[in-house]
Amino acid sequence: MVFFLLLSVVIMTLDHRWHYLASVRSGLSLLIYPVQAAVDLVTAPLRSAGLAFSSRAALLDEIRGLRIHQELLDAQLQRMVTLEAENRRLRRLLHTSRETVEETRVAEIVAVDLDPFTRQIVINKGARDNVFPGQPLLDANGVMGQIVHVAPYSSTALLITDPSHAVPVQVNRNGLRAIAVGTGASNRLDLPFIPNNADIRIGDVLVTSGLGGRFPPGHPVATVTRIQNEPSRPYAWVEATPTAHLDGIREVLLVWTRPKHQKIRQVSPPTESTEEKWAP
Repeated sequence: MVFFLLLSVVIMTLDHRWHYLASVRSGLSLLIYPVQAAVDLVTAPLRSAGLAFSSRAALLDEIRGLRIHQELLDAQLQRMVTLEAENRRLRRLLHTSRETVEETRVAEIVAVDLDPFTRQIVINKGARDNVFPGQPLLDANGVMGQIVHVAPYSSTALLITDPSHAVPVQVNRNGLRAIAVGTGASNRLDLPFIPNNADIRIGDVLVTSGLGGRFPPGHPVATVTRIQNEPSRPYAWVEATPTAHLDGIREVLLVWTRPKHQKIRQVSPPTESTEEKWAP
């Protein structure tokens, strides 16, 4: 055993220094090549199949990751679209605020009355924000209504389409005065007591007249959409569509009419004992 071990060491040393076994190795590799080729022929499909399965699994994982990323981006895009629309509404509100001479403040709608016979909303501004009963309520397109009830931290507003609401208006084209009365429908106002021979046309814009002192003059209220004259009646049947977006708006504009040299009087928040209970 020791002899064979020493002989192997001597042969390896001689081969390393003078390459005596190079021809032997070449002959052995020639004999072994068919065996290696056969083994490679058998294992190559297995390796290819394994690579294909691993590549497919990697692709599926990548596709799942991309889908999740796309869903996240879609959600962010929807949020950005919502924020962009909200920014546009606020810019329009602020633009309206700059155009009016009254003091204005933005409020948010927090609840809507679901009673089909009334048109009321609840906003997130109340007595602590100097809101008062009868205060006009606008959006970027026109008059929405007025405040009818004030709580410390919220207020209830009656929309112009409520059947119990009426607002003095005038035709912007010629100054013809009328009363716009709510019908209960979200997109219709009636103008009663308009004579058959009155100068009013479809498309005329109705603005607040300022009569009664409740609404400041000059704010858009509605657009005339229907006129029907009946000889048997002394008055024409006139309908108008509100210019304000009464059903699809989330921010409103509160208006304080005041002299230019005055500011809104700041009041301290009401105490807990005087706070009224209300339900949104």
